[in-house]
Amino acid sequence: MNENLKDLAKTIVNSLEKNKDTLKKQFLESSLEVGVRYCYLDQLLPEKTAYEIFESFPKKEEMRKMSSFREEKYTSKNFDQFNPILADITFAIQDPKVISIVEEITGIKNQIPDSTLYAGGLSLMEKDNFLNPHIDNSHEQTRMYYRTLNLLYYVTPDWKLDYGGNLELWDKKVNKNVTIVSKFNRLVIMETNPWSWHSVSPVVVEKQRVCVSNYYFSADSPIGEPYFNVTSFNGRPNQKIRRMYSYFDGKLRNFIRYLFPKGIGKVDVYHGKKQ
Repeated sequence: MNENLKDLAKTIVNSLEKNKDTLKKQFLESSLEVGVRYCYLDQLLPEKTAYEIFESFPKKEEMRKMSSFREEKYTSKNFDQFNPILADITFAIQDPKVISIVEEITGIKNQIPDSTLYAGGLSLMEKDNFLNPHIDNSHEQTRMYYRTLNLLYYVTPDWKLDYGGNLELWDKKVNKNVTIVSKFNRLVIMETNPWSWHSVSPVVVEKQRVCVSNYYFSADSPIGEPYFNVTSFNGRPNQKIRRMYSYFDGKLRNFIRYLFPKGIGKVDVYHGKKQ
């Protein structure tokens, strides 16, 4: 593990530890809002470091465009092409000591990081980009581990609520939501289970919102019993036709994945030895 990654992990642990009691309380009490537990911490890193991460983000032309009725955004996992700090911050959030303090905050034990970046990496959204309400796929590619938490680190300076591009958590019927602003230097921790519907509101300004995404997994089911689902989308409350289309789309994709599993072998679990 390189020194910069070590330093970032240490800083994250210190920030979480200092605010642990507040975060634990927020995570617990948030379940009363829409039923999805979450918490967030501002000023995760020194401001200078957060700016460096932002300024190192790749251009959209260097990323993969995701475009469908479900989402419009850009993503990348090709860290070898970019400033090393982007890989460092990603894998710092996967450090065992960070995982340990996150387990204390959330009460969710036996978590492992997404070392292969099956679901994590970098994302960028510009004007008119969006991510419709969805529940994440329940497992990583081998189906041995359940997805338990999303950790989203936002680094666009001066991002405001009315810019759009904000995280939305929904109730089980996708009728009511709570919005978490994609604020600069903010880390959001949210649980993942069969009803943790979430989305990103459309960006409405000529600016780019960027995010470092990480996911934790566990051999233990978040709901105490086995389940499986692919990433399943829904429409917003005013999108009746898209809701109907999304319903049948999700059923079909679940059926296909049931018949033809993608994963083989065991996931490469990261234990802090990545160079």
